[in-house]
Amino acid sequence: MISVLPEFGVCLRSVLSPTALHFTFFSYLHYMQNGVEFFTATCLKWQPLLQPDEHKDIIMNSLKFLVEDKRIWLYGYVIMPNHIHLMWCRQNTWVEKNIQQMFLKYTAQQIKFRLIEQNPKELETYLSTQKDRDYHFWERRAYKATMHNQKVASQKIDYMHYNPVKAELCEVPEQYLYSSYRFYELNENIPGFLTHYAEHL
Repeated sequence: MISVLPEFGVCLRSVLSPTALHFTFFSYLHYMQNGVEFFTATCLKWQPLLQPDEHKDIIMNSLKFLVEDKRIWLYGYVIMPNHIHLMWCRQNTWVEKNIQQMFLKYTAQQIKFRLIEQNPKELETYLSTQKDRDYHFWERRAYKATMHNQKVASQKIDYMHYNPVKAELCEVPEQYLYSSYRFYELNENIPGFLTHYAEHL
C-alpha cells in the first residue's frame, strides 16, 4: 500500500494545485486506511423496530439519498427486523464527516414520526434514559470493520445475504426483498443505487 503513494503524488502533482493535491492525497490516504466498511446497527434491545416494511423503506430511502447526494458508495445491505448490515464507503468530500451518525439520527427521527402518527403506544418501548432525548431506537455501539481486500468483503456480503435464511424469514436469499443479493447473484440492480465492491477494492 505504502509503495504506491509516492507514484500517486507524482502523477497528480503535474495536474493539480498544491491545495488540491494536499486534499486529494489525504482523501486517498484516508480511503486506503478507512475506506470500504462493513457496518451493523442493532435496534434497541433487539426489538423488531424494522419489522414493518414502512420502516425498512425509511432505511432504503435514506441510503438512496446518501448515494444520490454523493456522500457514500453503497456496496451491499440487508435490513432485518431488528438490525441492519451495510457495506459502504464515504465519498471524497465526506471522508471527514460522521455519515454513520447522520444516517442513524435521521432514520430514528423518521421512524419516530411514523410511530407518533401510526402507533404511539409502541414508542413507550423505546423510551430513553438519557436527558438529551425522549426516545432511543438504536443500540449505542454499532459494529464497524474495514474491508481490506475483496476476499473479506465477499465473505461479509455472503454473511449479509444469508441472514434472512438463517433467521427463517425466507427459504432462499433471493426471496428476501430487502437485501442486495439479487444485485450480486442475478445482476439485478433493483434499487438502482448499488456499486459492486470490486470496483473499489
